[in-house]
Amino acid sequence: MNVKQTKVDDLNLIVSIKIENADYAQAKSKKLNEFRKQAEIKGFRKGTAPISLIEKIHGHSALADTINTIVTDQINNFIEKNKLNVIGEPLPNENEAKNDWDKEGDFTFDFDIALAPKVEFTLSAEDKVPYYDVTVTAKAQNDYKSSLLKQFGTLENAEESKEDDILIVDFVQGETTVEKAYVSLKSIEDEIVKKSFIGKKIGDVMKVDVNKTFTNETDRAALLKVKKEQLSSMDPMWDMTVMEVKTFVDAKPTQAVFDNIFGEGSVKSEAEFDAKVKERLKYEYEQESDYRFMIDAREYLMNKTDLKLPEAFIKRWLYVANEGKFTMEDIEKEFGLFLKDFRWQMIRTYIMKEQNIQVTKEDLLKQAKAIAEYQFAMYGMNNVPEEHLTKFTENILADEQQSRKIYEKVEDDMTLSYIRKSVTLEKKKISLEKMRELTK
Repeated sequence: MNVKQTKVDDLNLIVSIKIENADYAQAKSKKLNEFRKQAEIKGFRKGTAPISLIEKIHGHSALADTINTIVTDQINNFIEKNKLNVIGEPLPNENEAKNDWDKEGDFTFDFDIALAPKVEFTLSAEDKVPYYDVTVTAKAQNDYKSSLLKQFGTLENAEESKEDDILIVDFVQGETTVEKAYVSLKSIEDEIVKKSFIGKKIGDVMKVDVNKTFTNETDRAALLKVKKEQLSSMDPMWDMTVMEVKTFVDAKPTQAVFDNIFGEGSVKSEAEFDAKVKERLKYEYEQESDYRFMIDAREYLMNKTDLKLPEAFIKRWLYVANEGKFTMEDIEKEFGLFLKDFRWQMIRTYIMKEQNIQVTKEDLLKQAKAIAEYQFAMYGMNNVPEEHLTKFTENILADEQQSRKIYEKVEDDMTLSYIRKSVTLEKKKISLEKMRELTK
């Protein structure tokens, strides 16, 4: 047995493994005996067939299995013995000479091994990363307040329709009548058609081309209470009579509304309502600032470390590891982003190890709970009972894919927290619009 390495460059090695007959003969013989014990061949009792017959039937398989085991062990031992920090897994060298599997002589296997670059750096106040502080404007507060009141508003009767209103109508075509159909003016895409629906009052009658007015076939079928397949054979012209006009009225800033938005007793006056709005906006802006800081900090550290990677090997490894799910063209398209993420993972791992930063179960639970609260809030559920929140949190962590993402998010947050405390933050005032434009 002979194992040797050839250094291609600082990040690439070729490891050659030469195996002689004496290295595998005994192991192959043992493998054949295992096949013999299990063999059921006509004319012989189980396990009694001549070894020559077993060799004829299973010789190639026994040889391949034996050689593969030896080669795998040798590669793993070589990596472990030399304490190599490898990227991906060893790949067969594309220029490797072909072995003759019909002759049980010597075999030579060449493998490409890619090495991860050494990560080593320190952070101090001399390192400067921008941190954008988004200003909470009076307009933003008023808009947010209006949005909350709109969210808890109600539909009320109106004298005549405006562009965001809803009409409750009867459609008539010959002897066919569709009663109390809801027409949302906001859903009408054609602006000219939409104008014809504005200013309507109870009792008004108009002719409507339903195909032109309601372009989405699924919505149109639901409106006319027919199957989607029936639409193509229907006359699109209907007589429409307005039965009711409904307008959406924002909620008033009352105690009941305060309780619905913030929880019972949390806000007791409009001044407290305004203060809560400002607090929420400030928190949301801080999240945007932190997100931007994450982008800038990652970019700064990637430039600072300037980690070189064995890109050609990584492309090959991605292709092989994904078993042809992606073409090389697909990999090329996303490769730039992949390299950025790969470099950041190496930097993050280095910081976590050097600073002895540990992720605990409590950290994961806290992050999962924050996700659960956010998801409930998206549906206007801001006061979910603790037992429901706990159960939902446990379900999130039970999902392997979500749990892995949460773990990475916690590692990111911890790493960025360390970076933030270690570098100088160059604070800059910025408007929300400019921040979003910058992030985009």
